[in-house]
Amino acid sequence: MSDCIFCKIINGDIPSQRVYEDSLCYAFNDINPQAPVHVLVVPKKHAASVMELDTEEDEALLGHIQQVIGRLAKELGIAESGFRVLTNCGPDACQTVKHLHYHVLGGTKMSEKML
Repeated sequence: MSDCIFCKIINGDIPSQRVYEDSLCYAFNDINPQAPVHVLVVPKKHAASVMELDTEEDEALLGHIQQVIGRLAKELGIAESGFRVLTNCGPDACQTVKHLHYHVLGGTKMSEKML
């Protein structure tokens, strides 16, 4: 999608601090980190949220992203102490970029409060 900031980051039109990339997804450091480790993992396929992914191919993509998140947690040194994975879907969840993305947060003790 031509006006999507994450599509532009994936395509290299906007610079980012890449953490990981393969044929299906791209991971980069968040420019406004909420924790010592704050990485965004995005599918290269444009979809506004998980609500747009409902095929068997999409199921494989989502499973792949989860595996990538697990590997990144190990590589980033947050797997042992724990980390949080979060995705916002829609306006009530404060989704500001309409491209599915997972926040991987760690490196600090998280609050138990979710809201």
